[in-house]
Amino acid sequence: MSRVEFTRRSGFDPASWYLDLPAIGELCRDGLDFSSPVTVVVGENGVGKSTLVEAIAGAWQGGFRGAQDRLWSAGGSAEDTDLPRHLTCVGAQPRPYGGCFLRAESMHSLFDRADADRVRDTDQGLNELSHGQSFLRYVADRPIGVGLWILDEPEAALSFQSCLALLGVIKDLAAEGSQVIMATHSPVLAACPGAEIWELTDGGIEYPQWDELELVRNWRSFLDGPDRYLRHL
Repeated sequence: MSRVEFTRRSGFDPASWYLDLPAIGELCRDGLDFSSPVTVVVGENGVGKSTLVEAIAGAWQGGFRGAQDRLWSAGGSAEDTDLPRHLTCVGAQPRPYGGCFLRAESMHSLFDRADADRVRDTDQGLNELSHGQSFLRYVADRPIGVGLWILDEPEAALSFQSCLALLGVIKDLAAEGSQVIMATHSPVLAACPGAEIWELTDGGIEYPQWDELELVRNWRSFLDGPDRYLRHL
């Protein structure tokens, strides 16, 4: 995928709350271009990271049918917006079915589907593993091949060492021709080699280097002197 554009379709509500998020407003006004196989989306809570990646995932999956999307995503939730209906993904045609959309609240049901489709019953089921182990195995085993991988805050399942392991998997995915879009609060995952970083702010979307990120500065400051923060609690 090279670009996402806003295309107003029937039923669009110009008073939708997500339009008040500067990053989403920028998407609807100007569209978003992808210049790297790996895009890392960072920003404070409430700036629209999950709204953005969920909308892109929904728009990408919109053309899938039946078994094609069985393992790509567990489906939407009641909190999802209608924004995917109004987005157009510009890029590879026909759209590749590989990859997946992984978010913490739907991992269990997605792993249930994968377990049901496993070739050998003797294989240990994903949901029989720890949260972090199942996440890494699902991604690393690449169950449905090259395509678009969208990860929403995967660090919720992962230790420091597992975050490093995920970076290795992402590097392999990109080398094999896949594209990865990842929303994260982790400075480790944000350091993904070769990734383009989007920082969502109250003013829109910025494109800083890793060491310019507020989350990197904050973690460095905290680790250098936790008491400076803890004494205010």
